[in-house]
Amino acid sequence: MRSKKAPKNLLSPDPIFGSRLLTRFINKVMEDGKKSIAQKLVYQALEEIKEQSKEEPLVVFEKAINNVAPKMEVRPRRVGGASYQVPVEVRGDRKEALAIRWILAGARSKSNSQYHSFAKKLAAELMDAANNAGIAIKKKEDVQKAAAANRAFSHFRW
Repeated sequence: MRSKKAPKNLLSPDPIFGSRLLTRFINKVMEDGKKSIAQKLVYQALEEIKEQSKEEPLVVFEKAINNVAPKMEVRPRRVGGASYQVPVEVRGDRKEALAIRWILAGARSKSNSQYHSFAKKLAAELMDAANNAGIAIKKKEDVQKAAAANRAFSHFRW
């Protein structure tokens, strides 16, 4: 066990929009340490959003993250040899991390026939999430349903 709590690593805001949340998103998009490519893809997606929705892209991005962030999730808890799915409230940083993960998974799973580049897939998924539609919103609803279905085990919370 740790003797002290590990200090939080504060990320520097991204160079164009000045948002720490966008920096976290870019870091999740990044593969094999190629941050410049990840930045290029995310900024292209934000440009695509600006062209299509005529709204401020950072506002659409933050709205999408807020819409996808779950309020409740289930965590396994062992009680007397049996494992129960116990619903728990999702805290701040984990909420954002799950939202980012689900949006990226939704964008990566989109078919190639309709969208040619990852930036367009990402822009489409972000706009869908901002409008409460899309793959990431479906994932959020599934997690919320599982938490609601297992409310009977909430007294096992630790």
